[in-house]
Amino acid sequence: MASRSSPPKAGQAAQSTSTPASWSPGFQPPARRTPDPLTRGLGWASAGLGVPMLVAPRWFNRFIGVGEAPRHQATTAFAGVRELAAAAGLLGSENPVWLWSRVAGDLVDLGLLGWSLANHDKQGWQRTAAATAAVVGITGLDLYAAVTRSQRKSEMDLTAAVTVSTSPREAYGQWRQLESLPQFMAHLDEVRSTGNGTTHWRASAPFGRSVEWDAEIVEDVAGERIAWRSVGDPDIPNEGEVRFRPAPGGRGTEIHVTMRYWVPGGKLGETVARYFGEDPHQQLDDDLRRFKQIVETGEVVRSDGAPWGKRARREFPQHPARPLSPNELEEVRS
Repeated sequence: MASRSSPPKAGQAAQSTSTPASWSPGFQPPARRTPDPLTRGLGWASAGLGVPMLVAPRWFNRFIGVGEAPRHQATTAFAGVRELAAAAGLLGSENPVWLWSRVAGDLVDLGLLGWSLANHDKQGWQRTAAATAAVVGITGLDLYAAVTRSQRKSEMDLTAAVTVSTSPREAYGQWRQLESLPQFMAHLDEVRSTGNGTTHWRASAPFGRSVEWDAEIVEDVAGERIAWRSVGDPDIPNEGEVRFRPAPGGRGTEIHVTMRYWVPGGKLGETVARYFGEDPHQQLDDDLRRFKQIVETGEVVRSDGAPWGKRARREFPQHPARPLSPNELEEVRS
């Protein structure tokens, strides 16, 4: 169960988190993820292999019929550390990055075993050949797991909140104009009504890609809540909800946004996107700050130091910041 957080102060946006605080009726919370048997099995295999390689490298080398010289034992111990790191990653997060690390380690092991076979003294040669054959099979399994798990779509849940100085009905009315969402949502290029309560969305994706989908509104309570979900076969399945609540003390409206979508490329795609500055958590926070500016001032304000917004693709036709006029300066000083 998600922990409760205090509402944001007026004028502040709450940091987005990976677990929604609450969900409206009809908006399904994310199901508990079932552990992947293959990924976890490979994680335990790494753990079972890494321990003897690290603790008893000489015995391990003798078992597979390779040299017992100190440098050979050091190489085996290093491989044991690598296996234990992969085990921790696979059992802790099931991130495909760790599967690819196993594939890379397998290739290194095959190279070392191949060198051992080519320079073998014939004592224990059969054990080395058997170990090489086993590693070939494991490499195929690791490669299969890495490719198939990297192609999966990773579920991501986002929440964020902001307080604006307008009434819930005014804030709702501004958000309900779906065609105007690209004015403050950086990743959206177009939202177009297609009739019968549905809309067509086009958005920018990482690495210069563009994605599109159709969506329908599943819940619409004026001044209180809007919920939507993608329909058909979207590039990025998604659903979300925006709630509008009166702020304490009559200080405006708290806007709570909850979104869930599935990232192509699984956890690997999510990790790479974040590395290149496409963190959806931060994007949602920034979107709400821009919405606050629009609903309170009618435009997104920028500084002269960043004339085209956060990114270089000139995403917002923003009004430049300016110094106070003489009359405004005189009013401040009085």
